[in-house]
Amino acid sequence: MSGCASADFSIRTLPAETPAADNAAAIKRGQELQAARAAMTTPAEGHGATEPAGIGPPLTPAEVPSLQTYDPWERMNRFTYRFNARLDESFVLPVTDQYRRLPSPLRTGAHNFFANLREIMSTLNYVAQLRPAPGVRSLGRFVINSTLGIGGLFDVAKAMKIPSAPTGFGATLARWGMHPGPYFVIPLLGPNTVRDGVGWGVDFSTGYIINVANLYQGTIGWYLLPVGLLDQRASVNYRYYGTGSPFEYDNIRFLYVRKTLIEDDAVRMWHRRGSVDAQTPAGK
Repeated sequence: MSGCASADFSIRTLPAETPAADNAAAIKRGQELQAARAAMTTPAEGHGATEPAGIGPPLTPAEVPSLQTYDPWERMNRFTYRFNARLDESFVLPVTDQYRRLPSPLRTGAHNFFANLREIMSTLNYVAQLRPAPGVRSLGRFVINSTLGIGGLFDVAKAMKIPSAPTGFGATLARWGMHPGPYFVIPLLGPNTVRDGVGWGVDFSTGYIINVANLYQGTIGWYLLPVGLLDQRASVNYRYYGTGSPFEYDNIRFLYVRKTLIEDDAVRMWHRRGSVDAQTPAGK
């Protein structure tokens, strides 16, 4: 046994993560390759050949987005992510599989019903975002589906070419300039940011206070919330650790936060465009 041991035993550690420097190095290497390619494709004098088109200016290191994500509670978030995965595998997915066995018209009606209730939150949040046009559209969808759609079981508004564009209080906070804040994995709800988590809580509390048709309070409310969460889970085709990647948590975190930042940019662009349009005289 002693012959198997090594006198030079040492513990190796991974190098420090330096995403910004790594990105800059990758961009520099890409620029060098592009320059080499341009040199190889430059025509000899007098041949009249042209350089390949479609190659834009290369990115600079300052233009490369950082791959780092603000996750100060990473240890707790990873624990919550594993908890959600085990709960999903042992309980939620088996129940969801049984739910998916229900007749399609029944599942579609339930999905339409919960989507119709969310139109109320969308209407209020569009008003808070100073976006009256989509607010009126959400209110119109709610009225049409609640009446002609028999309480929202049928999406009649969709057949009338009135599209659904749900929003929430998280988007309202983004509209008024609030940063998403740290990454935050919420039990049962999954990936979020602090802002989106607060937004979900405010939307849920508002729905409980408004209490449309006495659905949120009383005995019906005890069945409404779990069935709504079950319907949401059934509409998401995702399985924890389904990719087999050891970096699944990191990938999900990166994609979720980037999606949030892109949506924030879209909201700000809409607001700036609306402000410019409002200040532009008619006929310009």
